[in-house]
Order: sequence, then structure tokens, then C-alpha cells
Amino acid sequence: MSNELFEKAPIHKAYFSLTMPLVCSMVLSLVYNMVDTYFIAQTGNTNLVAGVSLCAPIFSFLIALGDILGLGGSSVIARLLGKKQDEDGKRLSVFCFYGALLGGIVTAAALLLLQQPLLSLLGADAETLPYASQYYGWLALGAPFIILSYTPSNLLRTEGFVKASMAGTVSGSIVNIILDPIFIFTLGMGAGGAAIATVLGNICADLFFVVFLLTKSEKLSVNPVGFHISASEIRQIFAIGLPASVTNFMQSIGIALTNRFLLAYGNDKVAAMGIVMKINMIAVLILVALAFGAQPMVGYNYGAGNRARLKKVLTFSYQVECGTAVVLAAALSLLARPLTGLFVSDEALIQTGVVMLRMQQAGMLFVAIVLETTCTFQSAGKAVCAFLLSVSRQGVIFAIVISAASGIAGYNGVLAAQPLSDLLTAVLAVVLYRRCLSPELEKAQVK
Repeated sequence: MSNELFEKAPIHKAYFSLTMPLVCSMVLSLVYNMVDTYFIAQTGNTNLVAGVSLCAPIFSFLIALGDILGLGGSSVIARLLGKKQDEDGKRLSVFCFYGALLGGIVTAAALLLLQQPLLSLLGADAETLPYASQYYGWLALGAPFIILSYTPSNLLRTEGFVKASMAGTVSGSIVNIILDPIFIFTLGMGAGGAAIATVLGNICADLFFVVFLLTKSEKLSVNPVGFHISASEIRQIFAIGLPASVTNFMQSIGIALTNRFLLAYGNDKVAAMGIVMKINMIAVLILVALAFGAQPMVGYNYGAGNRARLKKVLTFSYQVECGTAVVLAAALSLLARPLTGLFVSDEALIQTGVVMLRMQQAGMLFVAIVLETTCTFQSAGKAVCAFLLSVSRQGVIFAIVISAASGIAGYNGVLAAQPLSDLLTAVLAVVLYRRCLSPELEKAQVK
């Protein structure tokens, strides 16, 4: 594929060419998440809904593991392609693919061995444990396929195959949506059926990516013949991949912490938050798509040393990201009641969800700043700065804030913890950006 898009195309054209297919992919993933939540909620079993919600951190954890080689590899490969080192990029893509597959197998074994203690740690009690166990067990068995799917979907974007990356994700989501009601209701498998549908959807996505890599890609590969990699190259991938994965791992921690603090106020609060988190993903996934969609162009121009174009790309990216966050937050706040009412009919549960959802939107602008800055650091190879942001928003800062806020304001403090954490992390993002990247961009402007 020509490098015209990365090097010479107008910024707005290149940006939207890269981001819009990913946005479409994320929107369909969002539709799947909403449909999945809808079918689970339609069982009318609050404990089942809560049990599945308690397992949400496990799914986020699997995504985090997929991001280690997916995002870490794509960052390094994009910079290699910017330097015209195509063969090196191809070698690293082989490592990323098989590394993700092997890591998924090891993860599946570990999750199955640790099922009971992990479910207890996540807050499952006598009422929710049967449902959480069903969902967890199938999710653990499907770990290799879930982890693997996030590697080629990211790597393909470095070669400009954004639509192919979208198509693979879309195919998996469609299969998932079709199978959900069949397994949950027709076959009567409940929570376990929802997990099986998720795993089968990821298997279909994996098959699509493998076929595409074998038949269409020129700069990426899954062929291990003649493969070799140095310790230095592995370190480069993990230096970016680990901080990138920490973002999703911290999301697991954040969800788990929120659920643990909400348990004191009843399983209905956990169930309501599970629904709200899915609705909130309308905004978050679109913002993630916009931030991550521009990564190949940022990494390519950084690797090519084209700092002047890089600065223009970043300026435009921040404007779009932040503007979109404001619009989405306003829309979700206004539509909080009807959106929550799509999933449940109980008035008390709806009202609980409305308050939770609107509180989440209070920090959406700050989420945009953190996402865009984190992706920029990952693309430029600023591993330390990326790591600091990754462990903060739903990790270190969130843990401190929710502990303090719940102690001061109880239930309302738990709800306010996320937007407060978003604000503090956005401040950290601005400080790190000015220290880590601004000096390089200013030098480009002077030249």
C-alpha cells in the first residue's frame, strides 16, 4: 500500500481515512455490547446480570493482554515502515502473532486454575456465584482466541489496511450478535451462553485476519519460516506494549474496585452499574477509535522525522477528540433515562442508572485528553510517559480517589470517583505532554 496517505495527503483527509473505519468498527462492537447486555438483562434475573457484570474485569484483562503485542508491535512496526525498513517490520509481525497465541494458551490455563479465588476477589457471593462461574469458565477457555484477535486487528492498521481491520472486528461482532439469543434463550444456557457467543465471534474474527494476512498483506506476515528476532527488538515492543496493555488492565481494576465498593449498597447497584458501563461505552469506544485510529500516522511521521507534519496531525487529532467528547457527553446525559430504560423496566433501577450514567459523563472531556495523549506517547515510543498515564486514570489515581471519596461521601462518593479521577489524570497528561513531547515539536517549528 502506498505511503501517500501518511506522508502527503491533507491532514483531515488522512485522519478521517484512518479513523472512520475504526469508528465504524467500534460502533458495531458497541452495538454488540448493547445487544449482549440487552439479552442478558431480558432474563429478568438481577443476580445473573450482576454475575456477568462481575466478570467484566476478566474480559478487559484479556483485551489488555492482546494489546501488549497488538499495540506494542504496531507502534514499533509503524516507525520501522516510516524508516523504510519493511522487512524488519514483517519479522516483528510474525513474533507478535505467535506470541499472542502462545500467551493466550498460558492465560487460559492460569484462569481455569484460579477460577474460584478470582471470582471471590471480584466480589461474587452465594447469589451471583453460579452465574459468574458459568460466564467465567467459557471466557477462560476462549482466552487464546480473544487475545489473538486484538493483535492482527492493530497490526493491519500500520500498513494502512484500516478497512480490513474493521471488517475482521465487524464479522466477529455480527456472529456474536446472532448467536447471543440462540445460546442464552433457545438453548437455555443463560450466562454461559453469552460467553460462548463471545468466544465464537472472536474465533471468526481470527480466521478472517489470518486469511487476509496470507493473501493480501505485503508488509506483515504469519509465516514463521526464517523468522528471527533480537532481545532488543522484543524490549522495544514490550516497552510500548506493556504500558498500552496497562490501560485495559487498569480498566479491569477500576471496574472491580467500583463493584466492590458498590456491593455494600446491594447487588442491584452492581447490576445497574453493569448496564451503565455498557451505555457509557457509546462515548468511550468512539473516543478510543479516534485516538487509536490516528496512531499509524503519528508513528509513521515520528519515525520518518517529519515533526512539522506530526505537529499538525496532533493539533487536528486533539481538536476532533475533545470536540467529540463534549457532544457525546451532552447526548448521553440528555438521553440517560430512555437509554437505561431500554435494558430494565424497574423504575428504581432506572433512576439509579440515570444518576450513575450522568456522573460518568462529567469526566468525558478529560477522558478524551488522556486517551489522545496516551496514544500519542505510545506512537512516539515514549514508554515511561505512556506507562504513567496508563496506571493512573483507573488505577493508582482511581484507587486513591474512590477510597477517599467513599469514606467522605459514601455512595455518592463512589459515583463521583471516576470523573474526579479523570480530571486529575488529564492534568497529569498535560504536564507529561509538555515535558516529553512539546520540546521536540517546538524545535520542528523553529526549523
